[in-house]
Amino acid sequence: MTESTDFEIGINTFLETSPDPVTGKRISHPERIRNGIEEIVIADQVGLDVFGIGEHQRFDYASESPAVVLAAAAALTKRIRLTSAVTVLSSDDPVRIYQSFSTLDSISNGRAEIMVGRGSFIDSFPLFGYSLNDYSELFEEHLELLLKIRASEKVTWRGGHRPAIDNLGVYPRSVQDPLPVWVGSGGRPESAIRAGTLGLPIVFAIIGGMPERFAPLVELYKEAAARAGHDISKLRIATHSHGYVGETTEQAVQLHQPYTVVQMNELGKVLGWPPYSRASYDAARKIDGALYVGDPEYVAEKILLVRKNLGTNRFFLHLNIGTLPHREVLRAIELFGTRVAPIVRKEVARESKQTTI
Repeated sequence: MTESTDFEIGINTFLETSPDPVTGKRISHPERIRNGIEEIVIADQVGLDVFGIGEHQRFDYASESPAVVLAAAAALTKRIRLTSAVTVLSSDDPVRIYQSFSTLDSISNGRAEIMVGRGSFIDSFPLFGYSLNDYSELFEEHLELLLKIRASEKVTWRGGHRPAIDNLGVYPRSVQDPLPVWVGSGGRPESAIRAGTLGLPIVFAIIGGMPERFAPLVELYKEAAARAGHDISKLRIATHSHGYVGETTEQAVQLHQPYTVVQMNELGKVLGWPPYSRASYDAARKIDGALYVGDPEYVAEKILLVRKNLGTNRFFLHLNIGTLPHREVLRAIELFGTRVAPIVRKEVARESKQTTI
């Protein structure tokens, strides 16, 4: 098998509005949204490849409508790809999802992507009138319909949880054909197998433990794709992890650690995670851990290691785990694009050249 030699580097955010652990102040939703747009613009200017916004339907996030925020940024950027990270597919209508992102694709002139998933929280289900009893069936049906919509202008479809569609057109059509659809996975084998069977690119959210432990899931994904007749050399595999880039590792840790510990414990109360401490943080920062915090050289080294261990061709850094000061987020994005990305790209190019000789 010939591995893809390109490697994309990007950022994810949920547009967090959680209280600052130092001051106790909470940023407003309008300000956080405007800050998010500025983050995307800076990411584009420093040469990053992709920026994602994940949907959450909760007070401590301002990312309820990723496509709208991405569209605002699309008009201000030139080359960066723009994606949801994720769109909670189970509790949304696939027709409206396609229309929103095909519109984004038009505004950005072919830079839109959709990353679909089940989401970390269940808030969207009661909000939009869906039953948690249908959790799995809804995702499968909605994904089937979304893929049918992107494949054909006129759609005929019938399922068990949404009114049927009988030879109706869905517009506007995307600039890209087809509009990219990725599957976001927290590590469930069923998700990897489904994405592989459909030949869809996959993003593994790795926010704890050792990233190399996801290697069996990558193999499951590739095996499922091969059984379904897909060319596994063309598969796209990404990872998403928390982190922060500073001028020095000491400076990065000093700023990032308090926000991370507080936010991880807040998330743990909802999701049933064990307590997160400074020791948890330091362990995750080690070279084989899932937390990408440090100076540019160290973060680049960790990205190259996960690429080596999992065979990935895209990496997302989620650097605003809490509500970090906006100026510090912008500086981290700048360092990520101007210092980390060049190291990674140079090494990937060197390895590619060696492979082809």
